[in-house]
Amino acid sequence: MANSKRDLFLKRRQRVRSKLRKVNADRPRLSVHRSNKNISVQLIDDVNGVTLASASSLEKDLGIVGKNNVEAAAKVGAAIAERAKKAGVSEAYFDRGGFLFHGKVKALADAARDAGLKI
Repeated sequence: MANSKRDLFLKRRQRVRSKLRKVNADRPRLSVHRSNKNISVQLIDDVNGVTLASASSLEKDLGIVGKNNVEAAAKVGAAIAERAKKAGVSEAYFDRGGFLFHGKVKALADAARDAGLKI
């Protein structure tokens, strides 16, 4: 019996997270969530269980509310890199969840790298 899209997504997410748990001791995790309408990202310290910084396409100060495209994802990536610097973070592990690394997720990661966050 074939797996549904949701089952495949969940398997991918578990695979990514289990690999990150093995190496995630000294760096925070940059976790991405993409919906049909928006994209959001959090910088999470798993040791202490706190969110250090976050950014979303829903924020009005980014000027991208209502846009769900690669350019909006790039702006969110640049914003999280800037906020990570303010929080004193220069390196993070990229947690794409169950999302494939292309399109909006890739644009977000590339923009964060270009803005100075080491992923």
